[in-house]
Amino acid sequence: MKAPLAPGIRFTTSFSRDSWYRGFILFLTFLFYTAYHLSRKPISIVKSELHKNCSTVVRPADLNITNNETWCDWAPFDQDNYQTLFGVLDNSFLVAYAIGMFISGIFGERVSLRYYLSFGMLMSGLFTCLFGLGFYWKIHSLGYYAFIQVMNGIMQTTGWPAVVACVGNWFGKGKRGFIMGVWNSHTSVGNILGSLIAGVFVSSEWGMSFIVPGLIIASTGILCFFFLVEKPEDVNCTPPQHHSEQEDGETDPLLQNSSHADRTVNGAIVTEHSEIVEVEHTEAISFCGALSIPGVVEFSLCLLFAKLVSYTFLYWLPLYISNVAHFEAKQAGDMSTLFDVGGIVGGIMAGVVSDYTGGRATTCCVMLLAAGPMLFLYNSIGQRSIGTTVGMLLVCGGLVNGPYALITTAVSADLGTHESLRGNSRALSTVTAIIDGTGSIGAAVGPLLAGVISPTGWNNVFYMLISADALACLFLSRLVYKEAKGWCGRAPRARGFKEI
Repeated sequence: MKAPLAPGIRFTTSFSRDSWYRGFILFLTFLFYTAYHLSRKPISIVKSELHKNCSTVVRPADLNITNNETWCDWAPFDQDNYQTLFGVLDNSFLVAYAIGMFISGIFGERVSLRYYLSFGMLMSGLFTCLFGLGFYWKIHSLGYYAFIQVMNGIMQTTGWPAVVACVGNWFGKGKRGFIMGVWNSHTSVGNILGSLIAGVFVSSEWGMSFIVPGLIIASTGILCFFFLVEKPEDVNCTPPQHHSEQEDGETDPLLQNSSHADRTVNGAIVTEHSEIVEVEHTEAISFCGALSIPGVVEFSLCLLFAKLVSYTFLYWLPLYISNVAHFEAKQAGDMSTLFDVGGIVGGIMAGVVSDYTGGRATTCCVMLLAAGPMLFLYNSIGQRSIGTTVGMLLVCGGLVNGPYALITTAVSADLGTHESLRGNSRALSTVTAIIDGTGSIGAAVGPLLAGVISPTGWNNVFYMLISADALACLFLSRLVYKEAKGWCGRAPRARGFKEI
């Protein structure tokens, strides 16, 4: 009797060729952006090693010192204004990142995504390693480290528009919130891995806290060059459908030039005789054209304040834990990863809820409103016990990073494939860059404000973060109202975005 087909082979053949390619691209892009975030995290872990209370450190017997409190610090961060100097490093990266992001999206629409990502990851790896080499070369110049941060910030802008554009090319709109919610966990996974890797070396040779992540992201750049497939058509796979049939049959104000008997489906015009006329979009969308897409401005401004909160935690949470809970640098870094674990769950939940309700803006607004009181509670009672700290970090991470994750992934992809574009697939990278670039302005301002405000007390930093969450909600108010009208039957309900 012939033996049945092996279970593993049956499982393998149960998926179509298209499904395997889509899964492969999802995994690759997840890996790529994990490496991007992994290489950004070390600076927040190393801060507490560059400046610490040296009176608690056992000094070598042959060391002649003049200051018992700063002898073990790394100049120039051994000064009283060390927090301001850390703010300079943070903003050297973040301001360059914010400015470069607007330009990066335009490049991403006009060059090969595979070449663009590979180049960006290799160069990011180089500059990350150069920062770490400052330890071995005994460089004590603030200008050197600031210059490295600026160059790294510019190189890091190659990542986000390109990976979102690539995923948007492969996946349609059906379960985009859930798929991208799971996929976007790369941000938190990268932060966690970056913290753990940097923590291994931070107390002995902090230079390796940068060199190892730098080598990792450079390696993924080589992987990208050899294996990334930008579009389904490149390997004869079926392209996704970005709009549902219901949406295709409806009329959008921006599409009124088409006759009533015609409609557009994935960039093709379908006539009343069911004749399909292909429309080839060869020109990338302009910056102003992308801004005119309904919803882009509102979500961009919301992300500015949401990302301000998220990146303040990214860069300052380990130092806050170290100062308030009196943990060692490695312990504080390990504890801060719980915020990112919560962010993974929050991003997935935001995607699932927004898919089910069709209310991207409402989902973000509810989570942002809940985040404010939780941040206040964390600052008030979050350090009373280990259990309280763990629980509050998980909840705060989910509420803070959930809206940020949803806007930068599913919302960006929805708007980048909005039906007003008539199937123009070359808008996704530009739209993503505008939204994330605006958010990156907040990402630059948040750590800077934290550096300026923290000497007056950590309470004031948290008041600033709570205010930012409130402003993020304010910019979504019009979209939330439109979604609420749709649910009440006074406006047509659609999944994602229809008329915003």
